Amino acid sequence: MTRRNVLYAQSGGVTAVINASACGVIETARKHRDVIGRVFAANNGILGVLTEELIDTGKESARAIAGLRSTPSGAFGSCRYKLKSLEESEREYHRLIEVFRAHDIGYFLYNGGGDSQDTAHKVSQVGKRLGYPVRCVGIPKTIDNDLPFTDTCPGFGSVAKYVAVSVREAAMDVASMCETSTKVFILEVMGRHAGWISAAGGLAADKPGDAPHVIVFPEVPFSKVRFLRKVKKTVDTRGFCVIVVSEGARYADGRFLADAGNLDAFGHVQLGGAAPTIAAMINDKHGYKYHWAVADYLQRAARHIASKTDVDQAYAVGKAAVERAVRGDDGIMVTIRRTSDSPYRWTVGEVPLHRVANVERTMPKSYISKDGFGITARARRYLAPLIRGEDYPRYKQGLPQYTRLKAELTAKKLPAFSVEA
Repeated sequence: MTRRNVLYAQSGGVTAVINASACGVIETARKHRDVIGRVFAANNGILGVLTEELIDTGKESARAIAGLRSTPSGAFGSCRYKLKSLEESEREYHRLIEVFRAHDIGYFLYNGGGDSQDTAHKVSQVGKRLGYPVRCVGIPKTIDNDLPFTDTCPGFGSVAKYVAVSVREAAMDVASMCETSTKVFILEVMGRHAGWISAAGGLAADKPGDAPHVIVFPEVPFSKVRFLRKVKKTVDTRGFCVIVVSEGARYADGRFLADAGNLDAFGHVQLGGAAPTIAAMINDKHGYKYHWAVADYLQRAARHIASKTDVDQAYAVGKAAVERAVRGDDGIMVTIRRTSDSPYRWTVGEVPLHRVANVERTMPKSYISKDGFGITARARRYLAPLIRGEDYPRYKQGLPQYTRLKAELTAKKLPAFSVEA
């Protein structure tokens, strides 16, 4: 068979385990030298493809690539840049194919969330339209856990673990000080439309009454009256109240509690400030002393406390993406299939990209308690296996040691290309 090259790219918000997927891709591709030539990684996602900034991973040692498995963030750089329709962005799609042709790219592997899977689908389509043979495979990644047709998304399990651990530890702190100090602690977590991360905070509780006492989900319309009543009852009963709030919490009319009035690069409402917003509500009504924190980048960068399940799955989908591309698959996203809850077992599958693109999976109603402020036993059965196991990075002088690649760019073969804002 003719040997062709692989192009791998990372997209969207990075995670604690996206590099484990990259590791799976590169290590597996190196085992298929009969059909795979060079393995490139785009510098800063799809932008790097458009500008022909391709990193030659062949310049990296086997040890450096192996180190990616325990290194957080995006080793090759990521971006928030969404290609428009084929008609609106014809110039950019033609450029992608020009770059593919110039570097003999036969396999394009795109590692990202819903918008990224949409891009992979469009690239697959344009390859056929322009008569250029390229096999496009999507590799799932999102801490929001909102991709459909996969049991979970690599990146989520480690965020879930970080949030659950943080809630448990912070609750112990507040419990020890609530008599004379802080009575309310609020942790704001990511999750624009789906409450998977906030739900994961519920794993911190061992028994009824344990923190978190209140979870504010995007899926449940926010009622100020019901919320403040719940907080007061909890403080009266427990002496303190620990709250997990999703950044995407919203009122019944659809307004976000934390709408900052701006849009991000993908056209989504820029969020920030759900925790201080509800903290002010609590203080105005009840006068309780409070503290709040925003997990923000910490939750998705915390490789030091990653879930082993998550790391294993992230590597597996990267490995499977190469194997499926080599066997001839095109226009698919690799998925994770749960085959058993107890003991937890899973395998790898796939789904057509056109079924995934721009489809968002939210929390099922059966996972949210009747009062709307907690998780059910069913949710716990789903979530608990995803945070299991430890996969610590190597430490030196008290700090984790992470891999830094050479990231050498290969020589360009095409004229410069300007990316439209």
